[in-house]
Amino acid sequence: MKLNKIMTLRLMLSMILIVGLASCSKKSSSKNASRATGWNVDGKKASGAKKQIAGPGLVFVEGGTFTMGKVEDDVMHDWNNTPTQQHVQSFYMDETEVTNFMYLEYLDWLKSVFPPTEENYKNIYEGASPDTLVWRNRLGYNETMTNNYLRHPSYANYPVVGVNWIQAVEFSKWRTDRVNEAILEKNGYLKKNAKTQDVTAESSFSTETYLNSPTSTYGGNEEIVLKGGKGGKKAPKAGKDGKVTEQKNVYAQRSSGIILPEYRLPTEAEWEYAAAADVGQREYNIYKGQKKYPWSGSYTRSGKRQSKGDQLANFKQGNGDYGGIAGWSDDGADITNAVKSYPANDFGLYDMAGNVAEWVQDVYRPIIDNESNDFNYFRGNQYTKNKIGADGKVEIVTAANMKYDTLSNGRIIARNFPGQIAQVPVDEQETYLRQNFDKSDNINYRDGDKQSTRYYNFGSSESESEKQKEEKIMYNSPKHNVTTDSLGKMVRKYDKSNKRTTLINDEVRVYKGGSWRDRAYWLDPAQRRYFPQDMATDYIGFRCAMSRVGAKADKRKSARN
Repeated sequence: MKLNKIMTLRLMLSMILIVGLASCSKKSSSKNASRATGWNVDGKKASGAKKQIAGPGLVFVEGGTFTMGKVEDDVMHDWNNTPTQQHVQSFYMDETEVTNFMYLEYLDWLKSVFPPTEENYKNIYEGASPDTLVWRNRLGYNETMTNNYLRHPSYANYPVVGVNWIQAVEFSKWRTDRVNEAILEKNGYLKKNAKTQDVTAESSFSTETYLNSPTSTYGGNEEIVLKGGKGGKKAPKAGKDGKVTEQKNVYAQRSSGIILPEYRLPTEAEWEYAAAADVGQREYNIYKGQKKYPWSGSYTRSGKRQSKGDQLANFKQGNGDYGGIAGWSDDGADITNAVKSYPANDFGLYDMAGNVAEWVQDVYRPIIDNESNDFNYFRGNQYTKNKIGADGKVEIVTAANMKYDTLSNGRIIARNFPGQIAQVPVDEQETYLRQNFDKSDNINYRDGDKQSTRYYNFGSSESESEKQKEEKIMYNSPKHNVTTDSLGKMVRKYDKSNKRTTLINDEVRVYKGGSWRDRAYWLDPAQRRYFPQDMATDYIGFRCAMSRVGAKADKRKSARN
């Protein structure tokens, strides 16, 4: 009898142990359990399942390797297209060039928020406006375009021109803030319609300000900047134990997964990769960079039965021939043409050859240094950080401390706006003992100067004279100094030195692709040219890009998952 009781007791203990282990196993395998500690955590954070959505106007470009700088023809003998093998990460790019309609939306916003009639903001609208005088020609009548191209509705879907590189960059920053502002409003983190009804010069929205100091956004107006999302502060919620606890009130963060990375100009490598669109080709010679145009084949006319003979891009056919004979199978345009007038390439991108050439991010140098880097190549990095005030908080730009640039033509352009976080160059606090970068400005890194040689002495240069420093510079272009006096008049000081040997400096930017003014030679995606960043033309426009976060593409799954 006693033995039976002992056996029964042991059986009961075994069952309790098995149930307990099963319970623990079930708990640890819960989707809310941390793989690091086994603790229950926020399921959304643990799963990491949120995928980046494509921003308005963007299409996905899956990254990969390609031969950058490979051209079939080099009749100009520029020696700036040395083929190099490069790898580009996945990214997003505008389906078309930025149009007049899109840019006018930007101008209307600036005019509304920063009225030109107010002294503090009188230069903002004019500084952002395209230069419509780029259409004029001493021996040509182009006043129709001068007066109508930007604003007439007939040209609404034509690519914007007369925009310099600086203006294109500022438009991209503005677009970032407007898109994220709309996303936050949609998800309940901002008061409904605040982006159109409650915006003033001192209370405009900035993505970086919101992420770093939400309470400083919209001038610190808590009636606009809401907590919790989907209607603001969340109501108390009853837990499984029946106790009522109030949910944590938070602003949206990067970890929320809804805020998009910044719109920006594409790098030269990204633009060339996207234009070539080797993704649609599978022959070995194409993979090695033998593709001449964004489309297949070596001709500019379509070979398809339904569109046989049609031009595949808008470019200059020959001397005095910008579109062909009227009524014939020409390219359908004499100047620019409406976007999407020609077939897209294999990435779904329109006008990557012809119509207008396009600005890219890079500072121009004749060489592409793949020995230093062959992954996401880019020349032009200038690292900055948030400026911290005496109170230990980030410093927000106000109307009183806005920064303006005076361009070579005397035009004044705003480089930051009220509501944004002030930026300063990185210093020794970020660069000390680092191997991957050692200064803020990296434009001149390994560009052929003395510092690029293996025998260069990297000792202290504090005691060097300006002349000694200048002797080490590879690209010693003229240094004109154009400023404005207190009355707003231009003061020009031209550099008349006879020691200047080049026009290349740190303010010239690469532009890619042929335009309506160019012959077919320039339609090759690998061709590259440069132009001063503060000057505009009637044949250079731009489109925006956005970095991809997370997986290279959605179609493949890791074998480990």
